[in-house]
Amino acid sequence: MRIFVPLDSAAKALGADAVADALTQQIAARGLDAQVVRNGSRGMVWLEPLVEIEADGRRLAYGPVTPADVGALLDGTLPCLGRVEDIPFFARQTRLTFARCGLIDPLDLDEYERHGGLAGLRRAIGMDGAAIVAEVTASGLRGRGGAGFPTGIKWKTVADAVADQKYIVCNADEGDSGTFADRMIMEGDPFTLIEGMAIAALGVGATRGYVYMRSEYPVAIDVLERAVVIARQRGMLGADVLGSGRAFDMQVRVGAGAYVCGEETSLLNSLEGKRGTVRAKPPLPALEGFLGKPTVVNNVISLATVPVIFERGAQAYADFGLGRSRGTVTLQIAGNVARGGLFETAFGMSLGEVVNDIGGGTATGRPVKAVQVGGPLGAYMPVSKFDTPMGYEDFDAAGGLIGHAGLVVFDDSADMLQMARFAMEFCAVESCGKCTPCRIGAVRGVETIDRIAAGDPGAAALLTDLCETMKDGSLCALGGFTPYPVMSALTQFPDDFPTHKEAAE
Repeated sequence: MRIFVPLDSAAKALGADAVADALTQQIAARGLDAQVVRNGSRGMVWLEPLVEIEADGRRLAYGPVTPADVGALLDGTLPCLGRVEDIPFFARQTRLTFARCGLIDPLDLDEYERHGGLAGLRRAIGMDGAAIVAEVTASGLRGRGGAGFPTGIKWKTVADAVADQKYIVCNADEGDSGTFADRMIMEGDPFTLIEGMAIAALGVGATRGYVYMRSEYPVAIDVLERAVVIARQRGMLGADVLGSGRAFDMQVRVGAGAYVCGEETSLLNSLEGKRGTVRAKPPLPALEGFLGKPTVVNNVISLATVPVIFERGAQAYADFGLGRSRGTVTLQIAGNVARGGLFETAFGMSLGEVVNDIGGGTATGRPVKAVQVGGPLGAYMPVSKFDTPMGYEDFDAAGGLIGHAGLVVFDDSADMLQMARFAMEFCAVESCGKCTPCRIGAVRGVETIDRIAAGDPGAAALLTDLCETMKDGSLCALGGFTPYPVMSALTQFPDDFPTHKEAAE
């Protein structure tokens, strides 16, 4: 009998370690033939700690489980949720990137392979670099970190560059509010990220790779570092990747937690030991990136999806989705919501269906007022836009952005003026200071919103002008995208922005 208890950070925060300890003690006391396995999360946070028992060919789920429930769990008297795959929240998903997450021991490479792992890398080994890049291009995969840039175009640029050294850099600096997909995959299925980076390296001719992670992710850091060691010992990394005669090795590097280091050029500066400030473009990192060499910089989910494409084929992956948004999107549902967690589905589901049907509406039971999609730089989407499909171009047309696909739900008690103020304050605090529109504009933005709150009738027009300046003049998306939450709050929720002193009072 195997008993799965998640080591996922969210599960640990909700008491998973205490449950695992209690299980270990009672198994020993009862003399049971059972093993406690620390797996990743299945992504249903409201059920964590979600414990699964695998015995006699069946795997059944229980949750949320507390240490006090362990006795009943082992006695067989604790209420059972059935198979995870039959729970409605999970059953409605299309799990491709996250197919193994929570299902396997994340550090068991043999189990990873039994569940389809390494099939993509083995196929890629039999292809030349141009064919690998063409496969990724045909899949329609786009950057899942925020920009949605076609992955194949970035890889081809690096592949075509002439240099004595090329690099693969994984952007794991997941700093957006309400996002946790990168963390979940690194904690629950780290070998798929390693495999994706190895395929990328074969495609573009790189031999070195780095994962740049946040210091706030200690569990993910530990799991991924151990996975890299195992991969190297088993020949998945090193001078002869799976006997291919081609070399690729990688390291994990930990940043200090600056939000702006999620921007690729700031990340590269930090990776080189410099201050995390944005670089002007051109040159593009694909031509002059890490240490001035051609560098692929991709998000965790982008790279972790690559093995799926090579295992199933580009067309099989591209068959999912909507318009130019191909494949699946890993929605992270958070905030004031009844059923928060990770939901992987094909692009195309409407925002309202995600929030109300999948997420179950607000946790408070009050009406939904707004959903911020795309992290702290994402627009606040009102209920009137809930028919917007989850697709890059569709959200852009609606005045929003999908970004890293985090959704933070707010009920009707939220003050949107204060949320707009927070966006400007966040930008002011996290700005690297390189460009004036971001460095000074965000500070002036806070002041201007305070003037609106005080009833200054001309301040709203000034805020609009300021946002235009930040959008057009900032070097990177921190200053350039801060106008999204600010202006969406101002235009979609005007009742929260008084124009007269009397209204404010």
